[in-house]
Amino acid sequence: SIPSFFLNQQVSPHTFLHNFHHFFSTKKKTKTYIILHNKTNKHTMTLLRNPFILFTIFIIIIMSFSSCYSIKFLDDDHNINNLEEEFGNDFHFKAYPSNYFNTILDHEKNNNMKKNLEIISRFQRFKNLEKLDEEEDQAKVITISVDRFGAKGDGKIDDTNAFQKAWKEVCSSSNVVNFVVSKNKKYLLKPIKFSGPCKSSITMQIYGTLLASDDTSDYNKDSRHWLIFDSVQKLVVGGAGVINGNGKIWWQNSCKINKKLPCKVAPTALTFYKCNNLKVKDLKIEDAQQIHLLIEKCGVVEVSKLVVSSPENSPNTDGIHITNTQNIQISDSIIATGDDCISIVDGSQKVLATGITCGPGHGISIGSLGGGNSEAHVSDIHVNGAKLFGTTNGLRIKTWPGGFGCASNIKFQNVVMNNVKNPIIIDQNYCDQADGPCKDETDSAIEVKNVIYQNIKGTSATNDAINFNCSKKIPCQGILLENVKLLGGNGETPNAIWGNINNLTCNNVLPECQKNSKIV
Repeated sequence: SIPSFFLNQQVSPHTFLHNFHHFFSTKKKTKTYIILHNKTNKHTMTLLRNPFILFTIFIIIIMSFSSCYSIKFLDDDHNINNLEEEFGNDFHFKAYPSNYFNTILDHEKNNNMKKNLEIISRFQRFKNLEKLDEEEDQAKVITISVDRFGAKGDGKIDDTNAFQKAWKEVCSSSNVVNFVVSKNKKYLLKPIKFSGPCKSSITMQIYGTLLASDDTSDYNKDSRHWLIFDSVQKLVVGGAGVINGNGKIWWQNSCKINKKLPCKVAPTALTFYKCNNLKVKDLKIEDAQQIHLLIEKCGVVEVSKLVVSSPENSPNTDGIHITNTQNIQISDSIIATGDDCISIVDGSQKVLATGITCGPGHGISIGSLGGGNSEAHVSDIHVNGAKLFGTTNGLRIKTWPGGFGCASNIKFQNVVMNNVKNPIIIDQNYCDQADGPCKDETDSAIEVKNVIYQNIKGTSATNDAINFNCSKKIPCQGILLENVKLLGGNGETPNAIWGNINNLTCNNVLPECQKNSKIV
């Protein structure tokens, strides 16, 4: 007889060992054959039962399980775009070891073991999200549709009350809930808060469109938010639907569009506040009133496969804005807005962004930090694999004069730029004139240190492709550029500005650190 567990089935190591032991402990007196099938060429090999052969096969199979499962772990945790074809042979993709800056900053003492444990811990947190999915599969799952609570979905009748009633039932359920927003419908909504804590994990499947009210008086109670999830844990929001902020009326009344009007805040389209173990995926977020997606005071977050869009001239419409959040991964997303594609501000740590397409917009920004003489801290930011097209900035770190704190351990790696203004820029004298007159440099500034630019190529739309406008009082510390090649639109070599930097290291950089440079 031939045991079924040998016949081309994919099983876990635990299942295989159990079946293997059971089979040979109950078939001792039976002459047994093991049939090994090859699906590709249909050849079949039959082996008579032989203890030595069986033991050898057993060892080989166990080793193969180990190899496959180990490789899968690495593949899942290092899912980044392969840009080798675009960079060519001159660009290698091996990142610097975590203790690199020991060689350029003697006062920086990194513990390698601690760094490795932090990396393992970070990726383990993302693995915990997968574990949550497995636990949900084993729990009882119920489906709740907003239509059951009277939502019309015609884009004209206000469906806010129906969503509030539905959420009350969703959040109070002790079962795992699929909260469904129906396909081919458009739900008109006023500002709404989905409050937690809830009794169980929730997956909100948005298949249709959520459309924001364009009546500005609807936002009198809370002018900063349209849709907000507050203190909801183990939440997944996805479904390939659309979140439309209907922001045109807000843009027209912006002081950046109409200089005669006073500057006012406008709502963020989608906010997650104090939500841990969060996934946001497979959504289109468009025409936000201001910021499209805000992640604030959250932990262990995955954002993936988003399409974020608004017109190039829409003011303050950041794509993804991260503040006071730790352990967040953003991947495989397309962002085209009127402001920063991704902005990372105070309190953000351990941020990984991969597979990002940006443009139009203001690029990928750390900051702004330190506005209003405030304290700000940002660290462990890694952008690995991005394409920027026609943006007004490329990779930017911006801090206000007069602030205090630190932006450190930042790596921009494997980035392609096409016709980008200010491709690489650090500005410790940043000023947004919409907030009032710019201040002269003061004795205080956000410290910028330990920044790596590696494997960056493309074309600059400005004469200065690299611009380090660092503070005279608190210079930038420990800047490394390696394998950076930025050309002008006609293939000419652009300029670079190196202002107030301690410990600058360049390796294979164009424009060169000495030639075509302005030392300020």
